[in-house]
Amino acid sequence: MAAPGLWVSVLAVFHTGILWFASADRTAFPSAGTLFVHELEKGYFQRKFPSANNYGVVRNDPVTFRANLQGFPDLPGWLRHIQRDPYQNGYLYGSPTATEIGKHIIEVTAYNRNTFETFGQKIIFNVSSSLDLHTSYHVEFFVKNRNVEEILNKKAHEKFQYDLDALWKQEPFNIINITSALDRGGRVPLPIEGRKEGVYVRVGSDVPFPECLQEIYSKENQERCRLGGQPALPCYDTFAPDVRIDWCNVTLINLTGAMATQEPPTPGDGVMEAGSEFDPPSESPEGGEFISDYLLTILLPLLLALLLTLILSYIMCCRREGVDKRDAKTPDIQMLHHQTIHANTEELREMSRGRDVPRPLSTLPMFNVRTGERPSPMPQHRDSARVPLILAQK
Repeated sequence: MAAPGLWVSVLAVFHTGILWFASADRTAFPSAGTLFVHELEKGYFQRKFPSANNYGVVRNDPVTFRANLQGFPDLPGWLRHIQRDPYQNGYLYGSPTATEIGKHIIEVTAYNRNTFETFGQKIIFNVSSSLDLHTSYHVEFFVKNRNVEEILNKKAHEKFQYDLDALWKQEPFNIINITSALDRGGRVPLPIEGRKEGVYVRVGSDVPFPECLQEIYSKENQERCRLGGQPALPCYDTFAPDVRIDWCNVTLINLTGAMATQEPPTPGDGVMEAGSEFDPPSESPEGGEFISDYLLTILLPLLLALLLTLILSYIMCCRREGVDKRDAKTPDIQMLHHQTIHANTEELREMSRGRDVPRPLSTLPMFNVRTGERPSPMPQHRDSARVPLILAQK
């Protein structure tokens, strides 16, 4: 019979599996061209863990979220996920384009870092087209004292929209996208209280820019920004004190001309008409302009390589050390030194072979001082110089 602890573990795993498959799917309806924010509430997932129902104790464990597109390891390109701290909520946010219209199933998995429990949920994103959305005038603000999740928060998001209403004179507008300054190449702020990464907020409307924003591009205000100051605008304190806008980093984009001249392409069937001939384009009249680029990228390196080869050949062949420059027939000093050493060595060897003087008895092998015997355990060699002086002594 299985131990009671084993059955408890099996029931806990079974309970977790039931929670995964029985979790109710959520449905969201983003619109193309506008910002969409979905908040992953930590408290909701905390209550779904099996350990949250033990003894009626309300736990506050660190929880991290992992989100991915169903069947893929990552999120779609238009959707981003951020969670600054395991004790805070997570956010799924992004601005879908017209090519993303359709159904997207996102799988969200919550991990309890204390109990190692998991809970999953599926979020169905039905991206629809916004036919009534005409945003010809875009404004991009840079918020200096906020992080991304602080702008995505519901209260901060509503407060920012309220301030925009006052700036745009209650005209209809849409928040198109929110981007962290780190995604634009900004630096990571120092771990000092009050330092934030910064957020770019892009807003669009079909109403022309208010006069306050148009004054940013005046000569006086541009000169102030160039000197490191802030422009003098009547709407300077519109977002204060909660949000600090860098008014020198505000960008105005007018898309009215581009939208009027832009025509949708008419794709063909790819089949030539009967009796027609293929007429390739003629040679470009600007072809001669690439001659200088060719000379700079191809011929110049080749000339440098040839010059270096000639210099190296001259050094290796014509500048040999020890050769007299005035008389090429003079032998090399190093070769002469080597030949002298070799000749002296051969002379010493010849002298050692012709020695007829008897060797001292003390140098003979196995010599007995008392008896005078000197038997040799080794065969005698003609060249006595090759025999070791002392083989062994007792």
